[in-house]
Amino acid sequence: MGRDLTCKELVELITGYLEGTLRGRRRRRFESHLAACDGCTRFMAQMEATIRATGTLREEQVTDEQKTVLLATFRGWTSS
Repeated sequence: MGRDLTCKELVELITGYLEGTLRGRRRRRFESHLAACDGCTRFMAQMEATIRATGTLREEQVTDEQKTVLLATFRGWTSS
């Protein structure tokens, strides 16, 4: 675990980082990668903006169709 974090690994860990559950060496590797990678820095900013924009949105406000589209988009994005 002493190697540099990849962009894909950062994406997989971002939820834990944003929720404050990423600790120790993983958190330090995450922050080190973020400091050196413009693409991941932009991605983090987009995630934070999304959280701010949807922070007041409740699940019952999202239609089934919207949930389907969001889940399909996320699954397609994470599998590539």
